[in-house]
Amino acid sequence: MKALLFWMAGIFVIGLAPGVSLAGDLRLKGPMMQGGLVTGHTEPGAHVSVDGRTVRVSEGGAFLIGFGRDAKPTSALIVRHPGGLETRKTLRIKQRDYKVQRINGLPSRQVTPKPEDLARIKNDNAKIAGVRRLDTPDAGFASGFQWPATGPLSGVFGSQRILNGKGKNPHNGVDVAAPFGAPVTAAADGTVALVHPDMFYTGKTVMIDHGHGLSSVYVHMDKILVRDGQRIIKGMPIGAVGKTGRVTGAHLHWGVSLFGVHLDPSLLVGPMVPSPAKKGG
Repeated sequence: MKALLFWMAGIFVIGLAPGVSLAGDLRLKGPMMQGGLVTGHTEPGAHVSVDGRTVRVSEGGAFLIGFGRDAKPTSALIVRHPGGLETRKTLRIKQRDYKVQRINGLPSRQVTPKPEDLARIKNDNAKIAGVRRLDTPDAGFASGFQWPATGPLSGVFGSQRILNGKGKNPHNGVDVAAPFGAPVTAAADGTVALVHPDMFYTGKTVMIDHGHGLSSVYVHMDKILVRDGQRIIKGMPIGAVGKTGRVTGAHLHWGVSLFGVHLDPSLLVGPMVPSPAKKGG
């Protein structure tokens, strides 16, 4: 039986049998750009792959695609629908220019760790990487995201970091210069996957698993108010802004990753709404 090939609005749709409807469902929502997270929807039971890698599809047909800081200009999406259709789409990814950020005044040991620090750093990184390997069926990300703290942005995603004059890795999140002790809330529904009281670089650290490989991290906190394994609802207090770890002052570093791919948290939320001013004298 001959396969049928159709061209629809930039998407190749391959039908495996005559008479099969062209209603293969594929909807994509989110910024097609470096650092962006795209939520896809298709029929339950569909098989989805991106650049040859299989992507988890929820019972309701939702799936996630993430583009890293240095994502290439195009990405190949293939959806094999339960009815026999196959949709192929080339995703066009907007390229970005990134700032250079120079930060001075950090303790020299936190820019160039001593040999005795390296084992601790390695252990910290292994714990963080373990969370980023999770691929749970939860769809906490469907709640949408909100800012976990409010204040000026003192660090943006993707900026090349120059610390005490030394070139370091690009910044993989956003820094919110909220005041010391200000509340930190969960950016989206999920489950607490990591609580650590004192990591070398990030100090008091919390990570939340939002499902399908998507996780968020909240670091440099002064207090932690949640426990490992706790179910979290968007907006729930999880800690307080602090200055633990590698910092020059109080702020919240907020990061979001899809497995090992760092995403731009600011693309997940709308404009920041400042906290109401306190009354009184």
